[in-house]
This record gives sequence, structure tokens and C-alpha cells, in this order.
Amino acid sequence: MLDLTQDVRDLTAAIVDIESVSGGERALADAVERALGVLPHLKVERSGETVVARTSLGRGERVLIAGHLDTVPVHGNLPSRVEGDLLYGCGTSDMKAGVAVALKLAAALPAPNRDVTYVFYDCEEVEAERNGLNRIARDHADWLAADFAVLMEPTDGVIEGGCQGTLRAEVVVRGKRAHSARSWFGVNAIHGVEPVLARLNAYQARRPVVDGLEYHEGLNAVGVRGGVAGNVIPDLCVVTVNYRFAPDLSEEQAREHVREVFDGFEVEFTDSAPAARPGLTHPVAAAFAAAVGGEPRAKLGWTDVARFSALGVPAVNYGPGDPNLAHQQGEYVALPKIVESERAMLAWLSA
Repeated sequence: MLDLTQDVRDLTAAIVDIESVSGGERALADAVERALGVLPHLKVERSGETVVARTSLGRGERVLIAGHLDTVPVHGNLPSRVEGDLLYGCGTSDMKAGVAVALKLAAALPAPNRDVTYVFYDCEEVEAERNGLNRIARDHADWLAADFAVLMEPTDGVIEGGCQGTLRAEVVVRGKRAHSARSWFGVNAIHGVEPVLARLNAYQARRPVVDGLEYHEGLNAVGVRGGVAGNVIPDLCVVTVNYRFAPDLSEEQAREHVREVFDGFEVEFTDSAPAARPGLTHPVAAAFAAAVGGEPRAKLGWTDVARFSALGVPAVNYGPGDPNLAHQQGEYVALPKIVESERAMLAWLSA
């Protein structure tokens, strides 16, 4: 059983050492449920491998603190180990250090200044339809009701507001097949992607300021598919592009922008997820920012804050891990960062 009274650094190591690759979170979810279930000030509920614990003190505000339990596949980086001020191991940064901080808060604050909902969910690192937050939003939406949410994603101890949206599209170039020995009878579709790549090379990414934070967009080729055989002029070539867009655009506006960039070509959209605004204008968010300190920045990437935003809950990313280390074999978290994150969160919920 997890010991929620131990130092947050030791608790992080204990959580890391319970392997929880996406789809295999049960042992860790069981441990979290048992640890929280003995705390009389919390109501604990579970759906699959997602554990939700809530205070019900009748406070004027409710905040939600969330962290995912799963990790990417282990790659020779378990069990955890400490070297100096660094804790190494799968999931240390993304995001078991953040989970440890949230669990410490749940145990240490029987009477926080706001009601708190703690959400520990499964399958964040895989396809969206398996995401535990999606399931809870569908089956138990009331569990996620809150005035403000903090997602304990790795941010290196800096508040990161909102998140970028993301979409993928296929830009299709068509040609005409022919024998490569008589290529003049055909039209080479692979050669025809040159103007597509030229537009990408000339593309000037927007850097809009949204609610005081600057987002840096990006439109990039992430794949090229073409070719039939070694002696055939290809009649089809597809360039897959990824557009990371700022939260001042809707998904439809982002799609329209991509259509404009590739005007004259077939464009087929294959996947998208909405952006989320920074969520720092609500008074409870301002109190959180004051407790944490530092200068908030824009989240350059997509996170589950977008799911909370879709539910009408303003949310930010904040956690002790370093996002640049996520998913690496040599992943680690700085132990002082975990302590600082715990201190800041305790100050926010105790003031």
C-alpha cells in the first residue's frame, strides 16, 4: 500500500516502481484507491482504472487536480534510482511526480480552503477513445464539475496556460501512371509535391497573443507517401501535414487555414483536437498563480486541459517534471522541483 505520510520524494519513487504502462494501470490504480479510501474526509469512487476522490465541505469554490497514472512502455528504466538530486525512471517526469504531489495534498489537507476533486486517470498516453477522462466525462460528468482545474503535466514548475490545438491533414497530389522507361507518357505525382513543400518552406507561423500569453504555431510535413514499383511512374503522392494552432482558432477555423495554404490541392483531414484558452482570468486561477509565482507561459503542445475547457472548466498545466524529458529512456525528475511543487500547492489550498 502506498504510504501517503512519507516524504513526497520517496512517494514519487514508490509510484514510479509500480509499472503502469497504458492499459496496465490496475496495480497502481488499486494502490491509489486503497491509500485514499482510508481517508475519512474524502469520498472515493472508481471507473475502470480511474480513481476520483472529493471533499464535500460546502466551500464556495471547487477546484480539480488531475494526473494520469499511465506511462509509455518501459525501456530498461525501472526500477527507479536516485543520483544526486535526480530521480530516474519511467514516468518520473511524465507524470508520476505530479501524481505524488496530488496524493500528498489529498492526505495532508482534510479541510482545504476550497473543495477539491482529485482525479487519477488511465490511458492518457494512447489513443483518445481510451482516455479515462473521456470515459468519466461521458459516464460521470458530475465528477468533473469544478470552477478551475490544474493538470499536473510536466511543466518544470512553471504554469503553462491552455494548450495548442492539433490537426493532421493529407495533401494529395495526383498524376498518371506510366512505364518508367517511357515516363513521358505519364505524370509523376511525386515530382508534383514540389509546390506543396515550397509552400511549407515559405510558411510564416503565427505567434498570436491569447489572454496575455504568446503561442507559437507550426505547420509541418510529418510524412510523405508515394510510389508503386521500381519501374512505374507513380500516379499518387500524399504529404501528411500537422498544424499546431493557437487557442484563438476553432478546429473549423484551423481546417480552413490549412485549406487556404494548400489552395488548388486536394486536402483530406484525418484527425484533430481543439485548443484551450489559458484559463488564467478566473479569480481562483489568479490565486493559484500568486501562490506558485513566476511568469506563466503558453503551453506549446496539446494536453487534457482541452477536455476540461470543453466542459466549461478553465484549466492550466502545472507540474514538477520537465516536459523535455518525457518519454525518454533516461527520463528523470529533479527532486527539489517535487518539493517546491508540493509547497506551492499546499500554500494555495491552505491560505
